[in-house]
Amino acid sequence: MHCKQLILSQEIYQTAIPIYLLRQSDLVGWLETQDSLTRQWVKSIHYQAKEGEVALIADAEGKLKYVLLGYGKHTDFWNIGRLPKKLPPGNYRIEGKTLHSLRDIALVWALGCYQFGRYKKSKMIKSRLVMPDDFKLAHLQEEIEATYLVRDLINTPAEDMGSVQLAESVCQVAEQHQAKVKQIIGEELCSENYPAIYHVGRAGGDAPRLIDLKWGQSTHPKLVLIGKGVCFDSGGLQLKSPAGLLGMKKDMGGAAHALALAKLIMAYRLPVQLRVLIPAVENAISEKAYKPGDILATRKNINVEIVNTDAEGRLILADALAEACSWKPTMIIDFATLTGAARIALGPDLPALFSNRDQLATEIMKCGIQEHDPLWHMPLYKPYRKFLRSNIADIVNASSNRGGSITAALFLQSFVNDSIDWVHIDLMGFYIRNLPGRSKGGAAMGLRAMYHYLKNRYAPS
Repeated sequence: MHCKQLILSQEIYQTAIPIYLLRQSDLVGWLETQDSLTRQWVKSIHYQAKEGEVALIADAEGKLKYVLLGYGKHTDFWNIGRLPKKLPPGNYRIEGKTLHSLRDIALVWALGCYQFGRYKKSKMIKSRLVMPDDFKLAHLQEEIEATYLVRDLINTPAEDMGSVQLAESVCQVAEQHQAKVKQIIGEELCSENYPAIYHVGRAGGDAPRLIDLKWGQSTHPKLVLIGKGVCFDSGGLQLKSPAGLLGMKKDMGGAAHALALAKLIMAYRLPVQLRVLIPAVENAISEKAYKPGDILATRKNINVEIVNTDAEGRLILADALAEACSWKPTMIIDFATLTGAARIALGPDLPALFSNRDQLATEIMKCGIQEHDPLWHMPLYKPYRKFLRSNIADIVNASSNRGGSITAALFLQSFVNDSIDWVHIDLMGFYIRNLPGRSKGGAAMGLRAMYHYLKNRYAPS
């Protein structure tokens, strides 16, 4: 899974084609340092270093001499992600002053190389970014691989990424890092007291399951990652629209993020005792499907009235959160493609971040800004708890009022002990259009931000 378009070689680096990253205000000064042929060519093609504008500059023999990439008036981190699929075959290096670190540039180059080739042959990318020998490429490769893993898992359709295959993916990552995996499957969920996971998933073709990964030393602080693993979401008996159904292979995106973050934690051997809980189900329609009006028991003995079968993710997370709390960790992080309301509030590319600790959320947001992987802190607004009241049970699973991402987070908070640091990330997990470095399809959102926060927290340099 290594990105072959990033290489380390001092010898090749010296002969690689230079790439200049230019703001519009830099262009005149840069041209003054160039020969007359270069100046004349740039003038003749009317190149202005606008946002994303690329120019290929040839030498007197017609060979490619320079590449110019315009940054316009901005310093967009993702801009260099345009280049790998645009440039002709060859070796390239970054030259001159840059607006971002070489590490950031290499990361975006690699992410711009991503292609999902399981069902369609990928176009060969023959442009390579060369790094000097002292660049720590191995460290960066882990973040690239983790991002590719998220994207591959989400992009795989439900036929090939059901609960069985999702569990196999967890086992593959566990084997790489000597972690242990246990599964509770089908009716065992009832005898082991995970009733919500069972009832949501019992109508699916694959048996529902709780995937439980453990890694690390018992002397280290406990950390739990939880990922929503709805491998396909029909909406249940309250069926989604045809357009809504089309993207529902991505509803296990939370599980993909939790697994990828675990992979980073284990690869870098953060000093934590790690546990990953992934409730994996299909929200399907059959005579076994749970129904509107049902009262579902949960592991925490909170009875839930079902008012919307399409609000299933929070139900399976409830059982996982209850189990996580019983383990008494220092921190719980859950990832979930949970609500359309979060997308309405923040758009498709910015995950909603909820936490029972405001300072914790602030620190994570800071890491997101530093890593160009932003999240936005949303409130656990207590007055909205009234929207979750039920006349016949302890709580309803959805609210018909506005603020759906907040009420969903408040629902989850009901299953979390106040003494534990808790973070809930409501994300899209999918790019709905092609962007530089972010081709349409499965998306890693908040992954690097969360890893760097955890690194700062548990293994400060």
